[in-house]
Amino acid sequence: MAVGIFDSGLGGLTVYDAVSKRLPDVPTVYFGDNAHAPYGVRDADDIFNLTTKSVERLWEAGCDLVILACNTASAAALRRMQESWLPDDKRVLGVFVPLIEAMTERQWGDNSPPREVAVKHVALFATPATVSSRAFQRELAFRAIGVDVEAQACGGVVDAIEDGDAILAEALVRSHVDALKRKMPNPEAAILGCTHYPWMEDTFQAALGEDVKVYSQANLVADSLGDYLERHPKMLGTGTESMFLTTGDPKTVSDRATQFLRRRVEFISA
Repeated sequence: MAVGIFDSGLGGLTVYDAVSKRLPDVPTVYFGDNAHAPYGVRDADDIFNLTTKSVERLWEAGCDLVILACNTASAAALRRMQESWLPDDKRVLGVFVPLIEAMTERQWGDNSPPREVAVKHVALFATPATVSSRAFQRELAFRAIGVDVEAQACGGVVDAIEDGDAILAEALVRSHVDALKRKMPNPEAAILGCTHYPWMEDTFQAALGEDVKVYSQANLVADSLGDYLERHPKMLGTGTESMFLTTGDPKTVSDRATQFLRRRVEFISA
C-alpha cells in the first residue's frame, strides 16, 4: 500500500515529512535523484527522461501512485507523462494544483470555469526551468481570471540549500525578492514554487513583508493526497515498506537529509 514521492534532490523531503504526518499508516518510498540534481537548469527532454526513469524505480518498489514533489519535474514533464507515457494502472500527480486550489479557494476536483478571485497580484519564485515552462500560469488560467503573475527565476538557491550553505541561500533569496519587487512592487501573495524553498520560508516572508501571504506546498500537497486516496483507495500500491532511495552517495545524502529533517534518515542506493 505504498505511495512514492520523487524529487531531483532533497527538497521533496518537505513533502515527505508532511505526508508521513498526515498519513502515518501509509508506507512511503522517497526517491531522490541526487546524482543529477538540480533539474532546474536542464532542458525539458532531459527532465522528462530522468523523471520517468525515477518513477519506474518507484513502481518497482510497489508504488502505483507517485507524487512528483519537484516543481521542475511537475512543470516540465508531468503533462507529457500523463498524455503519452503513463500506463492506465498507474498515477503520477504534481504539486502545482493543490497550491493553486488553495490560493483560488477551490475545493479539490472543482473543475468549474475560471472566475474572479480575491488575489490579483502574485509573485512566483521558482527554478529557471519551472519559470520558463509557464506551467503555473497555465494551471492558474484554468481556475482564475484577472490574476497578474510575475515570475522570478531563483538561480542558485537550490544548490545552496543542498550544500547546506544557509548564509548564501539567505543572500540569494533576498536578492531574488528584490529583483521581483522591482517588477512587481506590491505583490499580494507569493508562491514558493520549489519544494526546497519551505526551508527558506521565513527568509522569503521577511524579505517580502508581513502583508504578503506566502504559500508553501508541503502541507497542501499532503492534504490533497489524503483526499485523493480517500476517493481512489485502489491506487495504493503493493509496497509495504517505507524506504529512502538515492542515485547519489547514500552516506552524503543521508547526512544532509538528517540535518534537514532533524531525525536520522538512512538512504540506500537506488
